[in-house]
Amino acid sequence: MSENIRASLTVLFSEEEINIRITELAEQISNDYKEKKNLVLICVLKGGVFFTIDLSRKLNVECEIEFVELSSYGENFESAKEIIVNKDLICSIENKNIIIIEDIVDTGRTLNYLKNDLKINKKPLSVKTCVMLDKPSRRELDFEADYVGFTIEDKFIIGYGLDYKNKFRNIKYIGYMKKLINT
Repeated sequence: MSENIRASLTVLFSEEEINIRITELAEQISNDYKEKKNLVLICVLKGGVFFTIDLSRKLNVECEIEFVELSSYGENFESAKEIIVNKDLICSIENKNIIIIEDIVDTGRTLNYLKNDLKINKKPLSVKTCVMLDKPSRRELDFEADYVGFTIEDKFIIGYGLDYKNKFRNIKYIGYMKKLINT
């Protein structure tokens, strides 16, 4: 079935396009944080890991990388009503500048929850968000990421960290499926 999934994907952003856009984002973030200290990138697992690593390698400012894992999807890819923290931060981010790194923002509920939780409970100096993909047509909250790789239409996206049934994250490009295939 794996070949069927890959064969059914239409390339939305090539590996080269992703690389170029990450370089641009890294330049923008490096410029914004060149005078600031204590930058921490908080990667939202699992989908954000590829983006976080590639972005961090291109930054021209010192940073730490930490990880959180949240769940917000129920069965059949429908949004759940509550956010579940599967893995919380294990370090203090008090008085640090934070950028939350996520693969995609659609409803906005997960990133909004995490951003507010960090501000209230962890006391950082600042909290910004950076997403590889923004899907504003699915937004349920008034939420805008501070840094956006690409804005997309409402499509089922796979690759570059985004999965289908926890598979295909390692595809080097971002593609979409016209229809779901059972695996």
